[in-house]
Amino acid sequence: MSEGTQLPVDLEKKYRRLIIVVSVVIPLAVAALFGINIKGVDTSFLPPIYASINGLTAIVLIAALVAIKNKKQKVHENLMKFAMLLSILFLLMYVVYHMTSDSTPYGGTGALRYVYFFILISHILLSIGIIPLVLFTYVKAWSGKFAEHRKLARIAFPLWLYVAVTGVIVYLMISPYYQ
Repeated sequence: MSEGTQLPVDLEKKYRRLIIVVSVVIPLAVAALFGINIKGVDTSFLPPIYASINGLTAIVLIAALVAIKNKKQKVHENLMKFAMLLSILFLLMYVVYHMTSDSTPYGGTGALRYVYFFILISHILLSIGIIPLVLFTYVKAWSGKFAEHRKLARIAFPLWLYVAVTGVIVYLMISPYYQ
């Protein structure tokens, strides 16, 4: 949102409720959709695509940070919208893949197995938590509350970047075990 553009306070409150609902519904819907198992559809091509989308999201997030540090607010805004779009695209592909394919167990052993599960579990938990954080951060910018936006962004950015990067790492660690 451009500097000075402000949403009425009641509209910000409206978005607050919507963000909370979306932040609860998305993880619950993803969990429910995992219970659906559609056979006969080959989506084995999706994991490298959605892992690449995670990688691209990380690059876009870093570019957005560089843009705002260089006071290129409109570039930053557009990059952040693109990062959000990429995250939605990732989520859709991820859910479609897991609705049509059996889960792939990690086959590594020893200490690497513990590293994998630490990364996977932290990735999953933070991916759930990042939803409201990113949306609240976005609404703060959209409503022109840039000081509050910056305060939230200092938390949201590294967590979102971690989720994006660890998504790629999880894929790279499990990819030898895909059938």
